[in-house]
Amino acid sequence: MKRIAVVGVGLLGGAVAQRLLAGGFEVAGHDVRRDTVDALVPRGLRPAADLADAVADADVIFTILPSLDIVDATLRGADGVFACARRDVIVAQMSTISPPLTRALGDAAAARGIRFLDTPMSGTSAMVARGDCTIFVAGDPAHADAARPVFDAIGRKTLYVGPVGTATVAKLATNLLVGLNTAALAEALVLGAKGGLEPARLLDILRESAAASRMVDVRGPLMVQRDFTAQMKLDLFLKDFTLMLEEGKRVGAPLLLTGIARELAAAAANAGHGSDDLAAIVTTIERMAGLGDR
Repeated sequence: MKRIAVVGVGLLGGAVAQRLLAGGFEVAGHDVRRDTVDALVPRGLRPAADLADAVADADVIFTILPSLDIVDATLRGADGVFACARRDVIVAQMSTISPPLTRALGDAAAARGIRFLDTPMSGTSAMVARGDCTIFVAGDPAHADAARPVFDAIGRKTLYVGPVGTATVAKLATNLLVGLNTAALAEALVLGAKGGLEPARLLDILRESAAASRMVDVRGPLMVQRDFTAQMKLDLFLKDFTLMLEEGKRVGAPLLLTGIARELAAAAANAGHGSDDLAAIVTTIERMAGLGDR
């Protein structure tokens, strides 16, 4: 398990590739944006000529891609990973997609003799880059054990969840809390600002209170400092909100707060913050409160 392919070298994929390179693995990278691949060449990444070149000799292939259609085409397409990779390879699908598509991909991989794992991560790109993320793994336990040294090079913890599809459900549930916590934090900071409390001061108070949380620590400073440099693009989180709502409808779970949070995020995206971090959701609530986009 020394030769790794990373398909999708964006914010998260680039962070994963850096962790693997630092762990001593041989890493080939492929992305439709060549600049994201070239940026990691000085760190030791091998720039693949194309997808087939990236995956041909890989022991483990990570896919970290932005949309369901792209994931499906990249894996099941005529010239995709399943068609080009070795039969005994492990494919670790890290993109946040739907549980039904995840299970369909697992079935397609099994039909070709490919070992498939459902492996979404919990953590921003900055957290992944410093190894402070958790990887959820679903699939055959033997396949998960075989890939464990690779996962250990990326994150601080790997949690086995169950059969293919269940890790994706866990990721959606996790991101649901991340999204709602971020929206609630934005509301709290706006309430404080309207009531005469400086946001930085209120953030310090929240950190020492019963409301303390990972999102208070991670996205609170971004909101206070007006630094919306993307760790997780708001547009991508909008996709996740939609997936949550679709899965809730499919299984009969009412997600009332999630629906409201999605509308707030959509308003921020429509106002030009789609490429910014999820923390930019605060700008929607500020405008509604008459504070403007400060």
